[in-house]
Amino acid sequence: MSNIFDPVNVKQELIAELPAKVARKRSKQIVVNDDKPRENSPEIMANVRTIPGIITMRGCAYAGCKGVVLGPTRDILQIVHGPIGCCFYAWLTRRNQTRPYTLDSPNYMPYAMSTDMQEENIIFGGEKKLKKAIEEAIELFHPKAIGIFATCPVGLIGDDIHSVAREMEAKYPDINIFGFSCEGYKGVSQSAGHHIANNKVFTDVVGVLDKEKEGKFLVNILGEYNIGGDAFEIERIFAKCGETLHATFSGNSSYEEFASSHIVDLNVVMCHRSINYLAEMMNKKYGIPWFKINFIGAEATSKSMRKIAQYFEDPALIEKTEAVIAEEMVEVEKVRKDVESRCKGKTAVMFVGGSRAHHYQELFREIGMKTVAAGYEFAHRDDYEGRKVIPDIKVDADSRNIEELKVVADPEAYRPRKTPEELKALTDAGLQFGAYEGMMPDMEPDALVIDDLNHHDMEVLIEQLKPDIFCAGVKEKYIVQKYGIPLKQLHSYDYSGPYAGYKGAINFYREIDRMVNTNVWKLIKAPWHESPQLTATYGCD
Repeated sequence: MSNIFDPVNVKQELIAELPAKVARKRSKQIVVNDDKPRENSPEIMANVRTIPGIITMRGCAYAGCKGVVLGPTRDILQIVHGPIGCCFYAWLTRRNQTRPYTLDSPNYMPYAMSTDMQEENIIFGGEKKLKKAIEEAIELFHPKAIGIFATCPVGLIGDDIHSVAREMEAKYPDINIFGFSCEGYKGVSQSAGHHIANNKVFTDVVGVLDKEKEGKFLVNILGEYNIGGDAFEIERIFAKCGETLHATFSGNSSYEEFASSHIVDLNVVMCHRSINYLAEMMNKKYGIPWFKINFIGAEATSKSMRKIAQYFEDPALIEKTEAVIAEEMVEVEKVRKDVESRCKGKTAVMFVGGSRAHHYQELFREIGMKTVAAGYEFAHRDDYEGRKVIPDIKVDADSRNIEELKVVADPEAYRPRKTPEELKALTDAGLQFGAYEGMMPDMEPDALVIDDLNHHDMEVLIEQLKPDIFCAGVKEKYIVQKYGIPLKQLHSYDYSGPYAGYKGAINFYREIDRMVNTNVWKLIKAPWHESPQLTATYGCD
């Protein structure tokens, strides 16, 4: 099904049917990657409002805060203050998994808890109902922490969830109660909700406890959400290498791990967009350095584990890491070569999240497949072009809606993990602290990069690029498959996974092999290819 195409012509086709003013704006969100040096990626417009009338893939700020960042946390009791629909649609939709310490350990993830606001609450206010809900939750579950999540109606009527949180915390001083002003209309996408979640977790949770896990080489992973069991595979690799994974933000995580996460030696960032704020703030306040890693792809996993071992500068750890990599890669290479023999030369397009569209190109590359178009739902320019462009990004009114915390070194808890000389030596040896080069430098020349893909774009890409597989979410899944093209969900993994680490890579190789090489897709014809679409004319009396 693979097809040779002219990316410039495809770009023109994508905007051809748009009004002139809309087309000019939209064209800035569609760029053709070039073959210039990595430091000179073409500029793309990102993190701007979706043009009204365009059917976007994006979600809201509430989805980013409750559904993405806090959703995978098992023992922070989460109450959604708003209508029941908002709570229901943020309830386990991403297949985040967790593994409590014991059968008796608290796990609130199977529950959907909401104040279920009705019309009378919208008119007269819902704060009393929220207080009652908190008291009921405490009586039933006795949690260590409660998070309150505001939805659109709450912001519109002016309910003050933060004053309620303070009042209830004064009444129940043993419980940490805090609120997230993550009304869905804030910002332009889920990204605003990520930032709101980062800020509140940093101010109200991180640093509350000084409880250190036993073990050497303490590390936090930021931006790994344990979809389909990814975090379990990463934990296995860490344990095998002899490193201690203290906290994962926020897959398979607990409140106490978050609260004591400031004591670790290193932060590593998986999903840059959703949690880079927390990494930066923990570095400033506690002196914990961070760098970007990727556990999606066998080669990427090996590279990431080597970087972590290099940081600790322990010969025994470096030797053990190399031994683990060599052992794990035996089975990986066996499966990879077999799958590559059937998949090499096929093409993929992917439009997901804030880092997945970058990370998963590694896996496709390992089996000889080429990513011909990719983009994000809620990225900023630095996710595409690298953090070097951050000083040049203009702060607009939507971004100003999100509080930018002023963070300084904690006079008691700040402890530089490395001296300036040690950091310089590691930097000279190749480690890049606080850096991310972005997706575009890793993409093929002439690949299409599209921000905030919409339904029209999706149809044009299918017609023009004829990819062998399309990677996106559930909203796109069934339309794409009616075109006779398999779609792999990379938000929830289609009830599969894990795809992280070595075992995850093997799972992914085999699944993509089955999807792109089955003959069933050739038998599918979209209904609109056989029946004419409805047509109409406009007229007036």
